[in-house]
Amino acid sequence: MTIECPTPRHEDEVVLLGHGAGGRLTAELLDRLVLPAVDGGQGPLEDAALLPGYRELVISTDSFVVSPLFFPGGDIGSLAVHGTVNDLAMRGARPLALTLSLIVEEGLPLAELGAVMNSLGKAAREAGVPVVTGDTKVVGRGAADRLFVNTTGVGQRHAGLHPSAALARPGDAVLLSGPIGLHGTTVLSTRERLGFETDIASDTRALHRLVAALAPLGAAVHVLRDPTRGGLAAALNEIARDSRVAVEIEESAVPVPQAVAGACDLLGLDPLIVANEGCMVAFVAADAADGALAALRSLPEGAQAVRIGEVLPQGPGGRVTLRTLVGARRILEMPLGEQLPRIC
Repeated sequence: MTIECPTPRHEDEVVLLGHGAGGRLTAELLDRLVLPAVDGGQGPLEDAALLPGYRELVISTDSFVVSPLFFPGGDIGSLAVHGTVNDLAMRGARPLALTLSLIVEEGLPLAELGAVMNSLGKAAREAGVPVVTGDTKVVGRGAADRLFVNTTGVGQRHAGLHPSAALARPGDAVLLSGPIGLHGTTVLSTRERLGFETDIASDTRALHRLVAALAPLGAAVHVLRDPTRGGLAAALNEIARDSRVAVEIEESAVPVPQAVAGACDLLGLDPLIVANEGCMVAFVAADAADGALAALRSLPEGAQAVRIGEVLPQGPGGRVTLRTLVGARRILEMPLGEQLPRIC
């Protein structure tokens, strides 16, 4: 018999920072208020959705509220492009076009806004995706925190590549394209002036070329997911839940940079729940694992790709376990709420 701790109830019934963390509180908010209002909730909640009536077109939208606006390795502008391009890529799509909406607080220096826009434009050009339309609003001082950015992306799926969070299968190999924990620890360190930012930088980057490299494997690629809010732990739990499978990963196989490990030890954080913006998880058929790793490693953004685990042939559906460095097993839970607010 398994006894689970209930999600805390909030007597004052207000929105908390944790509701935006991508963990159990986010799921609660969506299930109770958002999805019923828009007749949603049918099937898994993917990073991007198929556009109704257009079978191979994919659409995704995202809002970025990161604080601070600039951090080692990136800024809110490049992050907005990468985040939306990556959400399209996780459904097997190449980006076709982006929209851009800005909410700017009165008093933001024009030089800072210009720097963000230049970075955003550079990231879009490097990703090969045009910004085709948008909107700009300015609100009074104190009505927003300097600058919020929203981007919507439309993409077209690669022929034969149809990944979904509900398609993981027993025996699948679980692959990771690179190190974890860099983005979240970098943003937190910069915001709080902790000093770690001299040793680490955000991994923010576009991943669609990695997905294109996997496209020849076609139906052998079952699931793609970028572990952003909630980190690797949240991504794996979502996949295990939606696919109704048991997943096990090896702690020794998960690449955690030394600087990230040191920062997490000092701050009491688990690297497995720290946000990433430049790596992805892939569930592929076991006989395609070597080919998938070779494809990922053929590009700079996938040079450190590794196999970190597998989908078990049997076990409780929805459960993720971690085989620790000493050989024990522990359940890797879905994060509850927000440990690192405002990181994307």
